[in-house]
Amino acid sequence: MMYNESIAKLILRLNIGVLLLFHGIAKIINPSSIENVGERLVDFNLPFFLSYGVYLGEVVAPLMLIIGFNTRIAALIVATNMVFAIMLFHGHQLLELNGHGAWTLELQGFYFIGAIIIFLQGSGKYAVRPS
Repeated sequence: MMYNESIAKLILRLNIGVLLLFHGIAKIINPSSIENVGERLVDFNLPFFLSYGVYLGEVVAPLMLIIGFNTRIAALIVATNMVFAIMLFHGHQLLELNGHGAWTLELQGFYFIGAIIIFLQGSGKYAVRPS
C-alpha cells in the first residue's frame, strides 16, 4: 500500500473547506441569518458587528483551505468560528445524543477537530502556499 501524507492532507482540507463553504454560501443567500447571529452575540454582551465574522469563518477561511493558502491561519479561523457557533447556538447540546444515539454536535465537532488537525499538520505540498 502506498502512503502519501500530502494527498491525505489535501483530502482533509478539501473535505472541511468544501462542506463548510456550503454553510457560508447559505448565509450569503440568506443574509437574515447574520442578523440572527448578531442578536445572539448581543445576548452574550458581545458587539453585533462580530456577526460578520461568519463570512470570514464560513466563506473566506474555507476558500483558503481549499486552495491551500495560509492554511494554518484558515484552520484557526474555522476552529474559532466553530467555538462561537457552539457557544451561541448549541451550548445546551454539548452532552446530548440525538435519536440515533450519535452526539448531537457531531457536525460541529467534525469541523472543529478537522480544523485543529489541519492547524497542527499544515497544508501538505499540494497547496498554493505549502506549509
